[in-house]
Amino acid sequence: MFQALPEPVTFEEFLEWKPENGRYELYKGAIVEMQPTGEHELVRAFLIRELNFEIRRFNLAYTIPGQVLVKSVDKKSGYIPDVLVLNLPNLSNEPLWKRASTVTQAESIPLAVEVVSTNWRDDYFLKFGEYEEIGIPEYWIVDYAALGGKRFIGNPKQPTISVYALVEGEYQVTQFRGNDRIQSPTLRELNLTAEQVFQAALGEY
Repeated sequence: MFQALPEPVTFEEFLEWKPENGRYELYKGAIVEMQPTGEHELVRAFLIRELNFEIRRFNLAYTIPGQVLVKSVDKKSGYIPDVLVLNLPNLSNEPLWKRASTVTQAESIPLAVEVVSTNWRDDYFLKFGEYEEIGIPEYWIVDYAALGGKRFIGNPKQPTISVYALVEGEYQVTQFRGNDRIQSPTLRELNLTAEQVFQAALGEY
C-alpha cells in the first residue's frame, strides 16, 4: 500500500513516494498515473523489439530499459517515455541513475519515443517542449490511430510517425506514413516502415 501525496510535490518527494509497481509521471508537480490501452502496448512492444534488433545488429552501446524517468530542466516534471534508448557510457555521469533510474542529461538519451493515446496534447505540446529543452537529439511521436490534431498529422487525419531531430537547439520534423521507410538520425540503418508499426496495433507483427 502507498499513500498519495498532496499536490504539488517536488521531484524528490515524487521519487520517494513512487511505488515500484505501476507507471506514474510528474506533470508540473502533479502526479499522474498512466494506464495505456492494449493497442498502445502492442505498438510499444513492437518498437522495442525492432529498435533492440538494430542495437544488437550494430553492437551499439545503447539499451532500452523498462521504466526510466526523464527529469525536466525545471525539476518540476518527470516522464517515462514509452520507448527510451539510453547511451550506456554516459550513465556514470547521471546523479540519480543508481538510486532512482532517472536521467537528466541529453547525452544519456539518443532517442525518446511516445506512442500517442487520447491525451495526445501531452506528446505534441508538453513532452515535445520538455524534450526539446533537455536537448534530446531525436524524438518520435507515433500516432498509429491518428488521434493528434490536424495541424500535426494533416487533414484528413491519418496515422503518422513524426520524427523530430534537434537542429541548433530546435526540433525539425520529418513525417512518415504508409510504406514510407522511417529515417532515424540515431539508427541510420533502420529498415522499418510506418505501416509495419501501425499494423502492430492489430497484433500483426
